[in-house]
Amino acid sequence: MPPSSPKPAAVRAIDTNIVVRFLTGDDAAQAAKARDLITEGEIFVATSVLLESEWVLRGAYDFTAGQIVSALRGFAGLPGVTLEDAGLASRALDWAEGGMDFADALHLGRAEGCSAFVTFDRRLAKLAVGLSEIEVVMA
Repeated sequence: MPPSSPKPAAVRAIDTNIVVRFLTGDDAAQAAKARDLITEGEIFVATSVLLESEWVLRGAYDFTAGQIVSALRGFAGLPGVTLEDAGLASRALDWAEGGMDFADALHLGRAEGCSAFVTFDRRLAKLAVGLSEIEVVMA
């Protein structure tokens, strides 16, 4: 009988609250569980989880944009962490570092291939100039 090969590690998707506990450590028991979960194997992180994590860190924990970008980049770079769309997340974090709202950056990045990105947001339109191939148009 041939030797059995090891089973591939199961990839587990995680929720926003796992990311937030990992990054903030505000609840020691949950932070320890989050750390163990994230360091014990392969983790999948949906783009929507990144978006909600940014929102929670900014709104509930008063993280600055710079702190959020640094925290999410560090988290995304951990061994075993796979982002749903790493290229999109990287661009959005770069744009957020330059002053764009992270959600707007994700929306703009996801719109690649469209003829235009239409908004009422003057600040977004101004910040987007030259960042993307898609034209940002004021409605």
